[in-house]
Amino acid sequence: MRYGLLRRVLVAFFYSSAVWLLLLGLVASPVHAEEPQAERTNWHYGAYVDLSYIVNFNFPENHKFRSRTTTPRTNELAPNMVLAYVRKDISDRSRWGMEFAVQGGYDSKDFAFGSDRPHLAGADTLRHFSRANVSYLAPAGKGLTLTAGLFNSLIGYESLYAKDNANYTRSWIADNSPYQMFGLGARYPVSDELTAGLYIINGYWHLANPNSLPSYVTQLVWKPTVRFTVTENVYYGPDQRDTGIEFWRLFSDYTMEWKGESLTVAFSYDFGTENIAGQIGRPRAFWTGGALFTRWNIAGPWSLAVRPEFYWDRNARQTGFEQFVKAVTTTLEYKVPIASSNTLLRLEHRYDESTGVEGGFFKRGEVRPGVPGLTREQHLLTLAVLWTFDSP
Repeated sequence: MRYGLLRRVLVAFFYSSAVWLLLLGLVASPVHAEEPQAERTNWHYGAYVDLSYIVNFNFPENHKFRSRTTTPRTNELAPNMVLAYVRKDISDRSRWGMEFAVQGGYDSKDFAFGSDRPHLAGADTLRHFSRANVSYLAPAGKGLTLTAGLFNSLIGYESLYAKDNANYTRSWIADNSPYQMFGLGARYPVSDELTAGLYIINGYWHLANPNSLPSYVTQLVWKPTVRFTVTENVYYGPDQRDTGIEFWRLFSDYTMEWKGESLTVAFSYDFGTENIAGQIGRPRAFWTGGALFTRWNIAGPWSLAVRPEFYWDRNARQTGFEQFVKAVTTTLEYKVPIASSNTLLRLEHRYDESTGVEGGFFKRGEVRPGVPGLTREQHLLTLAVLWTFDSP
């Protein structure tokens, strides 16, 4: 059966998420008249809507942002994300927790599959789940946090959700590393400065299905001061049909962040490698990228973010094309808080340059019927409205 049971458990878990939610609510937080206020506020719920209009100055007829899984549509009004969630936080007084969220929109379509991987059975439905997990804070030492289900990816500085990022469009390293993971994990604060984590997950892309073997992720988070944090993630596992260990993928994600009163600066660097099965000589693939994230709160509701970056996909393993990309993104934000909701208005300019034997971006016109033309440069001008509601 070769771990066929793991695949069936994965699908069954998603479809039974509502049952998890009901059971956890009964076990972890029964309702009593004398329940203290602190217990009730462990529960949170909210919603999120993301709309944008991206002007692509190449004006391609297909309206596509080539090689991208997020903000893939240009020159049209795009509902990129709609989300609703409920969450129960863990604490010393209430050790069980959970997350459950559903989503839709363009950004929920292709973020979890990779460039050419077979899809998991039911993936078109499962992609609408943003979170579906339970957690437990074990009374061991400083507190061991255990998590099972679908949870936010350990890897990467940016989120799938633009509201959580300084810029509206995501970086190349973010779009080509996992936004979500499915599996089991443990996280433990070794000291006041160091936290370690170990996770067993179903694969690099949680809705792809190259095989039935698990993969592994380790994480170290070092926080020597209140303002400075260093995070190192290492992924190791099989992501091809041939699961021989010589074809296992090694991927590393490294981030340093300094957060001041009005200025945040972070640098993130990724690299990955694997031998390619099924090709003559079993060549070694390699991809790497980095980005510098800066965000400055100018005054009051106004903020400015700038992100220079690069990405090299030497063997077309992540973007689907052999290319080297350079990009600079500049975002002006205005925040409108109203009660428990926030509305973010963002105006963003983005410049991308793609070179290499298969590099380029779509442009107006076709080289032959059905084959759009390519150009090495692309300018995007974006107006985005992000509305969020979070319970107190």
